[in-house]
Amino acid sequence: MPREFASKIHLTDAILLAGRLLLSLIFVHEGVTLAIHFEGTVKAMATLGIGLPLVVAVIALQLGAGLSVGLGLLARIGAVSLGLFCLATAALFHTNFANQNELLHFEKDLAISGGMFILAAAGAGALSLDRFVGRFYKGPAWCAIFRAMPMS
Repeated sequence: MPREFASKIHLTDAILLAGRLLLSLIFVHEGVTLAIHFEGTVKAMATLGIGLPLVVAVIALQLGAGLSVGLGLLARIGAVSLGLFCLATAALFHTNFANQNELLHFEKDLAISGGMFILAAAGAGALSLDRFVGRFYKGPAWCAIFRAMPMS
């Protein structure tokens, strides 16, 4: 079994793993930072008109979907979620293009979003929990999502 698994890992899978880890890093780090400094986060977001429920949702999204992408567990769903989050962030918070820093953040959010959508289309690759769960776990019907995912 280990030899069979090792023989099916390609450079593409290693690149997908590296890309997933790099893409997820910013979201996991930011989610942890916001959670650690929760009171300050809530106060800062309130000045932008963002209430407590949305703050909690953003932290949960960044941590949950960030880990999803990094670990490769339901990575397509996590990638689409974070891609849409980045588009929303760009459109709602980084629209003052006269400010070079705001323009840079707008472009960065678009670039991350594009990377997430590419990941969603490509899949997590062989070095992922998606692949492991889909190959070895034949559980309840709701787990069919793992078996139905193309893993190449």
